[in-house]
Amino acid sequence: MIRLLDDATIGQIAAGEVIERPLSVVKELVENALDAGAHSVAVVVARGGIERVEVRDDGEGMSAGDLPLSVQRHATSKLQDAGGLEHVATLGFRGEGLASIAAVARLQVTSRLTTQDVGYSIEAGYDGLGRVEPLAAPVGTRVVVRDLFANVPVRREFLRSPATEFARISSFLATLALGYPHVRFTLAHDGREVWAFPAAATLEARLAHVFGHTAARDLLTMEGNSLVHGFVSRPGSDRPDRRMQFVFVNGRLLRSTLLAGAWSAGYASFAMSGRQPYGVLFLQLPPDRVDPNVHPTKSDVRLRDASAVSQGVREAIATTLRRDAQHHLLRSVSFGPPPPPVSSQSEADQPERTPSFAFDGQAIAQRTLRVLAQLDDTFILATDGQALVLIDQHAAHERIAFEAIARRASGATASEPLLLPYMIEIDSARHARLESARAALADAGLELEPFGERTYRVVATPAGYGARALDLRGFIDDLADDAPGLGARERLWASLACHSVVRAGEALEHAEMMALIGGLTSCENPMHCPHGRPTIVRIEADAIARMFKRA
Repeated sequence: MIRLLDDATIGQIAAGEVIERPLSVVKELVENALDAGAHSVAVVVARGGIERVEVRDDGEGMSAGDLPLSVQRHATSKLQDAGGLEHVATLGFRGEGLASIAAVARLQVTSRLTTQDVGYSIEAGYDGLGRVEPLAAPVGTRVVVRDLFANVPVRREFLRSPATEFARISSFLATLALGYPHVRFTLAHDGREVWAFPAAATLEARLAHVFGHTAARDLLTMEGNSLVHGFVSRPGSDRPDRRMQFVFVNGRLLRSTLLAGAWSAGYASFAMSGRQPYGVLFLQLPPDRVDPNVHPTKSDVRLRDASAVSQGVREAIATTLRRDAQHHLLRSVSFGPPPPPVSSQSEADQPERTPSFAFDGQAIAQRTLRVLAQLDDTFILATDGQALVLIDQHAAHERIAFEAIARRASGATASEPLLLPYMIEIDSARHARLESARAALADAGLELEPFGERTYRVVATPAGYGARALDLRGFIDDLADDAPGLGARERLWASLACHSVVRAGEALEHAEMMALIGGLTSCENPMHCPHGRPTIVRIEADAIARMFKRA
């Protein structure tokens, strides 16, 4: 038998979609305050919000006639008709927030307009709606919510401890404050003020509260454009997951992975595998290009031009990281007259050495950076007189190789034919993997000719970076490896670069080490190999002084 549900049941079902925990109450009330044009928002909670939530603002307020409507379902001042859903410009629009709270808690709303001498108050809850009463009140709105889920005890059982629920509220409110630096936010818990954010012209002061002081120092200001601005973490400063990747779209804080792909693509070859960057992005889009009507809690949106937006964000992140890499390189490797050589032999007695690779157009002799030694046949030790500079020879050559291969794939350079082609025979498993990659390899300059069953003739290798003997079998074995943010072809090229350059444990001549440093300076991202590992580490004199207990 089919029957119509009563209003109380309907209200609890609807509230269950919107109000999940005390944080949901805070979110609805604070978003209403921001929509009302508040310049100050105060949040006070007791027992993690389970016992009491109070939100006060100095926004435009409501009239006595609007108060009863404000706690009715589907009553809103932000939407006129269905056409308004095409260009929602406010955080709230459904008209369900206060009604959903009243269905599972006791609610008191007090408000006063700037044109009124007194305020008005109304009480509502799961047991009914009270009368509007006049009372003294400041301009703005004050909402008090008590006994959350008292009429739905099974919902209370799924709540965490008051400390955990409060931590969620504090984290959300601090993060939301990033998007509204001109608004003063305060938070109090169990009679004690926890934190306060004064209004400010910029949000830099709030970054440390959200990300931590150390992490905030590693945030880079993005190369902004009309689409996106914000802050992203410097490569090497990362997290094990995406929880600290925040996105605001038209002022709305999202919890979805809407732009997760853009983060990963923007950090391609800048982040190590298994690690995630952090930061905050602010997107400003025309309201008719954003659809927020996709989730009851309004915590997600759909974008009408999702692909173009993702591409724009990716490019903005990548531009920011490339700029920082070049700036970081200039701090690590300086330019100037060459230092005098230090040697026990006269110049005439020096044996003539021909490096096995070099890079055209590099004015290496003009570098103040002086190569001192090769450590463990793996690291190049150098100095500019101010600090020690360590270069990972394999990572550096891998970066040079990867960018040369990428240029080769775009037609900028040619492959290098081998005077003596060589043969390689592989097993069936490697054969299938190599066949699927042959087209991308040809784009990169590695030309292989079939020469019998599971046998290939290598006739040309990529040009432009002084390739060593290619470890083709090792390269094929690594084809399945992942490099974060890289596409299928780029992952293949990264593996090809890795297996065709100088290795750790390989002795280098002085000229070869200088050539590597010179080639690195012309790279788009000289500070990291394609797999995200650092290429250069600079140890300043003050850090060395601390090692010797001199500072």
